[in-house]
Amino acid sequence: MFIVLLKFSSNKEQVGKFMEGHKEWIERGFDDGVFLLVGSLQPGLGGAVVAHKTSLSDLQSRVNDDPFVAENVVSAEIIEIAPARADERLQFLME
Repeated sequence: MFIVLLKFSSNKEQVGKFMEGHKEWIERGFDDGVFLLVGSLQPGLGGAVVAHKTSLSDLQSRVNDDPFVAENVVSAEIIEIAPARADERLQFLME
């Protein structure tokens, strides 16, 4: 399982120009069954993605395809988590 932090860079003013492509990138992540959750980093620092059922190298390629990353609107950091225990509602993450 992974957490992807997408923190705004100095090129943040370009958000509007690449927002539609970024939304399409998010939709593909959900359609492919890789993204579990996306949301904003508060207060207005960027965004975050929780991903699973992928490898680090495949996720890195996917993240690099995000127009926000490609156009330096955000910088991306991928954090890998090796789940050891989960609430019963999240047992699917242990697979």
